[in-house]
Amino acid sequence: MKHRTGDVFRSIGQSLLIALVTLAALEVVLRVADFRELRDTVSEQAPGYEYDAELGWAPVPNLSSEMTTFRTTHFKHNSLGLRDAEFTLDAKPTIMFLGDSFVWGLDSEADERFSELLKPRLPAYKILAAGVAGYGTDQEYLLLKRLWPKVRPAVVVLVFCAENDRLDNVTNVRYANYHKPYFATRPDGSLALMGEPVPKSHLLYYRDDWLVRNLWLARLATNVYVRLRHPPVFVPDPTEKLMGMIREFVESNGARFLVAIQYHDAALAAYLESNRIPFAKLEGAPHYTAGWGPHWTPEGHRVVADRIFNLLSENHIVGGSTAAQNR
Repeated sequence: MKHRTGDVFRSIGQSLLIALVTLAALEVVLRVADFRELRDTVSEQAPGYEYDAELGWAPVPNLSSEMTTFRTTHFKHNSLGLRDAEFTLDAKPTIMFLGDSFVWGLDSEADERFSELLKPRLPAYKILAAGVAGYGTDQEYLLLKRLWPKVRPAVVVLVFCAENDRLDNVTNVRYANYHKPYFATRPDGSLALMGEPVPKSHLLYYRDDWLVRNLWLARLATNVYVRLRHPPVFVPDPTEKLMGMIREFVESNGARFLVAIQYHDAALAAYLESNRIPFAKLEGAPHYTAGWGPHWTPEGHRVVADRIFNLLSENHIVGGSTAAQNR
């Protein structure tokens, strides 16, 4: 009997040893192979941003740091989590620029951005850059609603990124598998908000969980779990309907709504024209050709500032033309 018991324990011990050796070997293989999906990589959502159950990710308030994309730049967020000066709500009207990394100013120092260039040209207004890298129109709409009680802008200018906003708007997963909310179309044609609370990306587990961060086998298991538990979803493009929802929200709160299109989008331009939504075309503004997208150079931001100033002037929001302003 004792002999049999010893054999059982030896067998169990041998099995455990084989399992441990196998797991250790797999750990080594995973580390040497260095699969991209298992790296603790940094995406454009990561620097200065945190998980947000409603928006997917959101900027960390009151954070100062630097980041390197095409070039190394510095940034500082205010208490609202926006890359701008500290904002206080008072009697002076505010023009809010809503958008993604083009408004945030990726590849630009803060004072190079078009929003900063407009501040001395529009002294009667406060200018607030409400841009968040990687956001689609859907997330921008949700951010607008969150910020509204604290900002109450008189004018909202949405900068639409024709390069990728439509792709952002049709799915729940973008970039390095970061999850986001999305809007699905109901049978009656209206939009329904989906995907909240937003699941966490595998990269957040890599960063925040000690075991997952230090054991690549745990990274592999986490990656597989997140992908199976929260697979990508694709919906019909809601972009134009989102534009209508943003316009309705802005105008119902007594403000003006305008759009600036970063690059050519004939379908959106036709929608804006037919619905009499003022817009400016920003295509042709000089931009970088490497890095994390065609973000504007300092010269490009100056071009964008001119065109947006003209948009505001033509719609009688501000007085004077660019030429007159520069005299």
